[in-house]
Amino acid sequence: MSKGQITRERIVAAAAPVFNQKGYAGTSLADLMEATGLEKGGIYRHFDSKQALAEDAFDYAWGLATALRFDGLDQIPNAVDKIAHFIVSFRDRRTGLPGGCPLLNTAVDADDSNPQLKARARAALDCWLNSLESIFKQGQRDRQVSSRIDPAQQAQLIIATLEGALFLSRLTHDQAPLHAAAAHLIDHLEASVRTPRRANLAAKPPRTQKSRRPTAATASQQLRSSTGKPRR
Repeated sequence: MSKGQITRERIVAAAAPVFNQKGYAGTSLADLMEATGLEKGGIYRHFDSKQALAEDAFDYAWGLATALRFDGLDQIPNAVDKIAHFIVSFRDRRTGLPGGCPLLNTAVDADDSNPQLKARARAALDCWLNSLESIFKQGQRDRQVSSRIDPAQQAQLIIATLEGALFLSRLTHDQAPLHAAAAHLIDHLEASVRTPRRANLAAKPPRTQKSRRPTAATASQQLRSSTGKPRR
């Protein structure tokens, strides 16, 4: 990697928390100079405009948030348990930088004023929806997820519920809405999404020993017994 590329990435990493907290319009050149430790020329030597830097900063911020929320999913074989793990990770883990969820922040900030950033946020949302939808579809192929559910609708339900609850929690400075939303979603997974055990037994020979792998039901019990309120 060239020295110029290293400097460019350092500028993006330093600018991302500023944009995430203050928004595009609220972020001044002075803010960016203070965050990066560079003068105006040093910043614009690597970026054509503030807009270009803001777009790269959003991609960086969203990458951090996604990596945290999807961390560990590849090690979970059951699709419903993957989704439950994702829900708990969304509830408990920070987004990786100050200011909260970059998708929520950018979608609100750029709704009518910045079509380029709005397009970035929409692309990020579509990628998120597709990732969750693919988990549900694989679960249906593996007979872990009910064939009666619509994977695309389930992905929308999860994201809308979590992001809406996050908005309420941030506005009220109370984690209760986020905890309640996570518990409700995990109950929904067990009641309406997971394939009934009898269907699984019909598809394969009975086991002689019960698996101790954590399930969405376990996560539901943990949610109800948890008394601590994680910081976001």
